[in-house]
Amino acid sequence: MNSYASTARLKAARRLTKRALRQRERAFLAEGPQAVSEALATGTRVSGLFVTGPAEARHAELVAAARDAGVDVQLVSGEIMSELAQTVTPQGLLAVCDFVDVPLDSVTAARPVLVALLANVRDPGNAGTVLRAADAAGADAVIFADASVDIYNGKCVRASAGSIFHLPVVAGVRLPETVAALRKAGLRILAADGRGGSTLDDPDTRTVLGSPAAWLFGNEAWGLPEDLLALADESVAVPIYGRAESLNLATAAAVCLYASASAQRSVGTVGSTAHRNPLDPI
Repeated sequence: MNSYASTARLKAARRLTKRALRQRERAFLAEGPQAVSEALATGTRVSGLFVTGPAEARHAELVAAARDAGVDVQLVSGEIMSELAQTVTPQGLLAVCDFVDVPLDSVTAARPVLVALLANVRDPGNAGTVLRAADAAGADAVIFADASVDIYNGKCVRASAGSIFHLPVVAGVRLPETVAALRKAGLRILAADGRGGSTLDDPDTRTVLGSPAAWLFGNEAWGLPEDLLALADESVAVPIYGRAESLNLATAAAVCLYASASAQRSVGTVGSTAHRNPLDPI
């Protein structure tokens, strides 16, 4: 059994619950066995792992794998884990990981065909869920414009369910320059907007969806204002067939990304493989 974590280690980890200090250290906290497993599997640098006694017993193989990878494993109490994880019912494993975001030009150079672009998305749970949906849809990247939530916010990392480690993520870029770079890379900019001039099930729109596209998603409450809509090539609405007033951001994003992914596969559009393991089948 490990000795309990040192005061210095705990103090360093506590700093990472603050955005400004995460930025200074270029490190963040990833909580839960799924996140820890994915961080290790994808080669993300994990400098430390905090674990409770019960969690070490439940996830013995994962903890052993972390030790084998040279990770500094520290035992903590349940109370300390709750404080670090900032959750009511933490899962007992918390990794200290290096930042994983990449420059925008590394994404555009990889010939992406499907990208999610978040503008003014403020809710970390929504942002993490969009990241997870983009990963599931096979997107080539997720881009957080500078007015959006910090991707390393603990709630965002948890909501991504490990997807933050799976595909390129760009953070803190200016939206106009990003749109210009994506368009130059051959992507059509599609704004997800409930007032859109067309809907996903329009025949003309379904034809457009087979081409490389970057979906632009706006704020949860007010969507995309006119100045941001003007950056897009086309505004598209998700059709509402029932009586619901609207869809929330993460659900709408999943529908849009899957619509593009399905259309692209039907016409044989090939996406970037830059973020995939070279041993994985293409």
